[in-house]
Amino acid sequence: MSVWNPDNVRDVSESVGIASLSEEVLKLLSSDIEFRLSQVLEEALRFMRHGKRSTLTTRDINRSLEVLNVEPLYGYESTRPLRFGEASIGPGQPLFYVEDEEVDFEKLINAPLPKIPREISLTGHWLAIDGVQPSIPQNPTSADSRNQELLPKGPGANPNLATINGNDNVSVKPQVKHVLSKELQLYFEKICGALLGEANDEYRAAAFASLRSDPGLHQLVPYFVQFVAEKVTHNLNNMFVLSQTMQLASALLDNQSLFIEPYISALVPPVLTCLTSPHIVSPPQNPMEHYNLRALAGSLLTHITKKYSQSSHTLKPRLARTCLKTFLDPNKTFAVHYGALLGLQAAGGREVVRVLIVPNLKEYCKLLQEAFEMDLPTKPDAEMVVVAIMRALESLEEEGGMLVNGYASGNLDEYRGKVEEKVGEFIAGKVLGLGRPQLVQAILE
Repeated sequence: MSVWNPDNVRDVSESVGIASLSEEVLKLLSSDIEFRLSQVLEEALRFMRHGKRSTLTTRDINRSLEVLNVEPLYGYESTRPLRFGEASIGPGQPLFYVEDEEVDFEKLINAPLPKIPREISLTGHWLAIDGVQPSIPQNPTSADSRNQELLPKGPGANPNLATINGNDNVSVKPQVKHVLSKELQLYFEKICGALLGEANDEYRAAAFASLRSDPGLHQLVPYFVQFVAEKVTHNLNNMFVLSQTMQLASALLDNQSLFIEPYISALVPPVLTCLTSPHIVSPPQNPMEHYNLRALAGSLLTHITKKYSQSSHTLKPRLARTCLKTFLDPNKTFAVHYGALLGLQAAGGREVVRVLIVPNLKEYCKLLQEAFEMDLPTKPDAEMVVVAIMRALESLEEEGGMLVNGYASGNLDEYRGKVEEKVGEFIAGKVLGLGRPQLVQAILE
């Protein structure tokens, strides 16, 4: 005998328009309904046990219906327990229903409107870079963010606004605090003191050796980069300090344990300053010493472009644009032109020499001829520029290899006109005077 009452089946069948069902059919349908209900309840109880719960929920019933490929019940889940009321529709026929909550329209109308939610938007930002939290609006500290909101912002902001907001004695603090241990602070002070001390060469050599090999200097890298920038900016008349700062930058780049890439954009400007600045002053006893500094800066720039140009795609174009503009400025000194030539070679090697330097040599030769013919005081500087130009052109010969392509190794005078048309009369004389047909071929290609 079925637990499910056949009269319920008859009521449902009559509600859908089926009036003639035999007693046998009603019993079979009742048994099938009982089986289906027990199957749904068993699956729901299984979900309840997996959820470590002792109360069966409507969500368990819906999940069991989904597992049995039965269309789930529609509606919404209630966060509060349902209250059922009982109504009688006849003798022995109770009807259970969910009691609806009574709503007071007066309270509902007078209640304040909820806040309009913001539109959903997604933005990306760096939470931390090498363990350092960037100082950006998305990363304020909880204590400082409130103070920062009430402070006047911008260069033209009124400082009295802080007083109006009730912040008379507000002290502005940085959003990101980079705390160094006492050991690292002492190390930084000792290294800087050793680099700028002219008396003890052994102490300075030990400092450079430590910078090149010590693997625990990650936290000090931004401080060393800032140290280089400050010393270059304020000591353009001190050749010793400039040389030591460039060697410091070279030592940091040689350290394989340090991640210098985020600081390249801050390291390039001081190197470029030492390369092309017209304000660098050499000591009177050695007026040509600044060329050694420019050569050191040029080699350092070459190292930077070779190692970091892949990660910074705009590094080479920016360097080439800056150095080319300096090289083509006739108002600059020959010393500055010398540095610009080294910078152009560092920016792109042979390709930059072929595309940017060689096409401009014919016009530039006029400045060189004037310095040599009139025996101007700048003649020694012009000679250094000629040396830099010849080195740049010789790099093209290295590219060409051993192939001569019909250029006779004995007589190069017949190509004089072509070379002069390409690089100017003055530079052509220097090139042909070397008697190297491969160099002539590389220039004319």
